Amino acid sequence: MTARPEAFACFTSTYASALGEIVLYERNAALEGLWFAGQKRFGRGMQARVEVFETPLLSRVKFWLDAYFAGRNPAVDFPVRLVSTPFRESVWRVLRTIPYGSTATYGEIASRVAPGASQVLARAVGQAVGANPVSIVVPCHRVVGARRTLAGYAGGIDRKAALLRLEGLDY
Repeated sequence: MTARPEAFACFTSTYASALGEIVLYERNAALEGLWFAGQKRFGRGMQARVEVFETPLLSRVKFWLDAYFAGRNPAVDFPVRLVSTPFRESVWRVLRTIPYGSTATYGEIASRVAPGASQVLARAVGQAVGANPVSIVVPCHRVVGARRTLAGYAGGIDRKAALLRLEGLDY
């Protein structure tokens, strides 16, 4: 590996998964983006000046993805930075508590963010879930509709179903 380019604080790399190419984005030594190539909101938040470079952090994320796609539940042992509004950040914190092989509904998440939440808040939760910039690691694919039906996923419903099946769920 060559020396890390010091002129850049933002790096990107790609990962070839069975569900398609995944783009990883590191900024200031934390993972800030993980998207399926071309998905909705792809690259949102990514800086204009980015160096394609395999950093130690991006290598760790790829190792984590290898374990995840092999059907294991690896611990997230690398820094992840999620920056947005306080509401979105609270939703993303809840997403990180949904256990591997489990799901939660938008309404359940809304009630954890704000007890006694209304249907309107559940819709806002849906928007926050959809804006998650670090899919899979922050498991937005584990969020389902009120009747445990598949609903929305920036990477596509087929990928969402495949990720849930990988975790042992019947979708």
